[in-house]
Amino acid sequence: MDKIHITVDGYNKLQEELRILKEIERPAVVEAIAAARSLGDLSENAEYHSAKDKQGMIEARISALESKMSIAEVIDPKTISSDIIRFGATVTLCDEDNGSEQKIQIVGSDESDLKKGLIPVTSPVAVALVGKKKDDYIEVSTPGGTRCYTVMNVEYI
Repeated sequence: MDKIHITVDGYNKLQEELRILKEIERPAVVEAIAAARSLGDLSENAEYHSAKDKQGMIEARISALESKMSIAEVIDPKTISSDIIRFGATVTLCDEDNGSEQKIQIVGSDESDLKKGLIPVTSPVAVALVGKKKDDYIEVSTPGGTRCYTVMNVEYI
């Protein structure tokens, strides 16, 4: 199976989510199932069925997280020294249409958050940026039309 790239921060968040699911959520749902069982007839027991559904969702998420983590290639951007944009780079872009600047970081799909400037490596902007360096010009096709940017800065922080 192919490796997935993830930053140290992204991997730590997955680890924390897995810990919460295993140490808090799983035991709580087991208690809820036991409490619902004590109420009697399970065929018409909504609390029991709800708890069992929640248990299934928790177990599925645990399985998905463990699977992702087993194939993750953890990359610490702080250890990269390059002027070429690749996974983990924090890039300052100048929008050629309006002159505004924005700072983005290229991260794994599971850790992207557009509001925080974390864009997935598979996004059109990231794909256009990979391999470029400071002062390079890129054009990106978006649903809203073609956007043009100049790379103002590249750093690995």
